[in-house]
Amino acid sequence: MSEHLRTATLRWTGEGLAFEGTAGSSGPDRIVPIDGEGDGGPAPMEMLLLSLGGCMAIDIRVILVRSRVKLDTLELDLVGERREAEPQSFQAIRMHLRMAGPSEGDRAKVERAIRLSEEKYCSVYHTLRPDLRIQTSFELV
Repeated sequence: MSEHLRTATLRWTGEGLAFEGTAGSSGPDRIVPIDGEGDGGPAPMEMLLLSLGGCMAIDIRVILVRSRVKLDTLELDLVGERREAEPQSFQAIRMHLRMAGPSEGDRAKVERAIRLSEEKYCSVYHTLRPDLRIQTSFELV
């Protein structure tokens, strides 16, 4: 498989709006719960927030390590504001990062790491664009 392709499989558990997902990169034994009702796992829109936060956190961590900035902890709080009308997509996302380790003298390097993630590296951030093409097909088995 091409290094540019990613795969995922989602299966309904047979109960409510609960699904189990697996990703090709982590193998079939690592199950991620997704629940539209939010009982058995994050709802899909919450998973989107986690994906965005995870992508940016990874970028920021890598950039800070390369910049020789000490990082003891990194936490992100994300709040997505959804439209009231269907399809209730996010109209705004606020992200707040808390980190321990960097000194006040590292502030410019931290700001640079965040900016680089947003502007260049975070593939999830750049996927949330209106020019994304999604092709859908189905089969009856």
